Amino acid sequence: MVDSRKPVERMFRIVFVLDILNGIAVHAIRGERSKYRPVQSMISSSSAPLEIISALRPKEVYIADLDRLQHKGDNFELISKISSSSRTMADTGVENMDDIEKCAAIADTVILGTETASLELIETAARRFPGRINVSIDIKNGRVLTRDRKMETKPEELVKMLNEHEIKDIIILDLDKVGTGTGIEMDFLKAVAGYSIHNVLAGGGIRDMDDINMLIKIGISGALVATALHNGKIPPDFVH
Repeated sequence: MVDSRKPVERMFRIVFVLDILNGIAVHAIRGERSKYRPVQSMISSSSAPLEIISALRPKEVYIADLDRLQHKGDNFELISKISSSSRTMADTGVENMDDIEKCAAIADTVILGTETASLELIETAARRFPGRINVSIDIKNGRVLTRDRKMETKPEELVKMLNEHEIKDIIILDLDKVGTGTGIEMDFLKAVAGYSIHNVLAGGGIRDMDDINMLIKIGISGALVATALHNGKIPPDFVH
């Protein structure tokens, strides 16, 4: 049963995903970072993030700073520039409050991924930055990807645990499907949407507008999309 406290989204959000590595936009595939290559896109002939953003003009952008995630530098200057023209949520691999404060200075919303953040950090950040924290439930092989034993549970159970905290959005990120365009697990996502009092964004495997329309029907609030925008299966107008 859907919780009556769940906020109502007036419009479904299609959030453009930008994975940045060494200052360029790359095509993320299944979370296998060693295999990422510069994007080839119908949006822009360039893989420079600012040129892609200028051509697409997205209202909302999800940015993964892959250099920062791998402790090999950062792309903070680029993220800050993108934030000047689009609403941004950024995943910089935060592991502590200092990381969160640095990310909050360059992006509208800070993403705390279960891959790097602890449940305790999520709880503290939600109190410190109410309305500016998104939690990404990173899923690999059907399980929550985490180093925190408190979050070693089924994704659905973690969604219920997060209902206790003032989080902006919950992101369900299926790493096995990222960049593949192989479709999404509708039954699972429908269940998650019912369990969560937060808006739920789905990421990984979204193919086209048929998938988007199905997500709307099952109560998902938005989708993280990269590949389907680059290959033209989702029209650019939907992110303006």
